[in-house]
This record gives sequence, C-alpha cells and structure tokens, in this order.
Amino acid sequence: MTTIQVNGKSKTLEGPTTVAQLLEELGVPKETVLVECNRQVLPRDQFAERVIEEGDTLELVRFVGGG
Repeated sequence: MTTIQVNGKSKTLEGPTTVAQLLEELGVPKETVLVECNRQVLPRDQFAERVIEEGDTLELVRFVGGG
C-alpha cells in the first residue's frame, strides 16, 4: 500500500497507481484539471506514465468556467 496526500487529505492506494488512474478513480476528467505533484506542475501528457510514489503530495486544481 502507498500513502499519499491529495489536496491536503491522506489517501491510501492499494497498488501501483498512475496519476491518470487516480484521476479516473476520483471521477476527475483529466482535461479539466491541473495536477501539481510535489510542488511541480505535471504536464498532462505524463499523467498516464507518472506512477505515484509513497509520500507524494498532489494538488488537483479544477478549471471552472463562468461568465
């Protein structure tokens, strides 16, 4: 098991998980979110490749439109 922080809350992952898999599990469309991993913005094209590691801190920022 892997323990991480997502938007300030502790989350335990059962096994190796990519950022894309985490977003899918959380129901967050990758097209509408900016992901910061350990204070570094992660390019969207790396979501499927970046495996989340023990102790990682992720911040998910959703884009909201309006007018």
